Order: sequence, then structure tokens, then C-alpha cells
Amino acid sequence: MTDPAIHSIDAELRARVLIGIGQLLPRVLKREVPVPAENACLFDDLGLTSASTLELILELEENLDLQIDVEEIDQEDLRSVASLADFVAGHTVTED
Repeated sequence: MTDPAIHSIDAELRARVLIGIGQLLPRVLKREVPVPAENACLFDDLGLTSASTLELILELEENLDLQIDVEEIDQEDLRSVASLADFVAGHTVTED
């Protein structure tokens, strides 16, 4: 039985989010950043803070022209580049 709270992840969108994270990190962190591995920890490996993580999410929304439902985000979703990409790809809000 599947949990209805689990959102489906759009693989194409997830790939775009990963590319977007790599492109936006230098702007958000205000320094050169090599393209991160998917398992890179946002806080420990990349040096993001709570504020810069929020800025990254806002930049992703603008850059990818989408709206992210951040109401359900938790610490686990911010663990790594991959977990953030999974969250974003599974929590976009469609405009009706």
C-alpha cells in the first residue's frame, strides 16, 4: 500500500533542478563552487546556511519558472543536493 502523502517525482524536472542547483550555488554562496555531487551535504560540504538554503530555493523557483510548496519541507529534505532535488521535483505547485 502506498502512502498518499508521498509525492511522485518528475525525473525530467529533477534533472533540471540538479543542473539549476549547480548553476545557482555560486550566486547564492557568493563564491566559486565546483558542480556538487548529488550526495554532497548542503550544510557540511557546501556551507549553506538556513538563509542561503531559502535563497537557493527562491532562485530555483525563478530560474526554473516554477513554484515550490515549501510547507512540507523538513530537515531530511535539506540533507543533500539529491534530497533537495527530490523534494523540489515532488513538491511543485501547478497554477490552475
